Amino acid sequence: MIRHIVMFRFHDEAGGRSKNENLRKAKELLETLPAKINEIKFYEVGIGKEMSAASCDLCLNSAFDNWEDLNIYRGHLEHKKVVEFINSVRSEVFSSDYEY
Repeated sequence: MIRHIVMFRFHDEAGGRSKNENLRKAKELLETLPAKINEIKFYEVGIGKEMSAASCDLCLNSAFDNWEDLNIYRGHLEHKKVVEFINSVRSEVFSSDYEY
């Protein structure tokens, strides 16, 4: 199995919306993907609570059977649409992919 974790920090305001509005929209959009992309085996999205300067605003924790399935997910049109929105409102992104 492949674990794919992505953490985001969002701008305080972007696209005419507050950080909280953009966080909720990003979470909603991400949560639509498992119904559209069969390769996803596990998918969890959470809005973070700011506990320290190292905290992130949004975290995606997902799993795939293999590297090929992860690459299918990354290249899927529906995923790309969500990434386009998130890239327009995020300030930073961190990710890690590993086999377990």
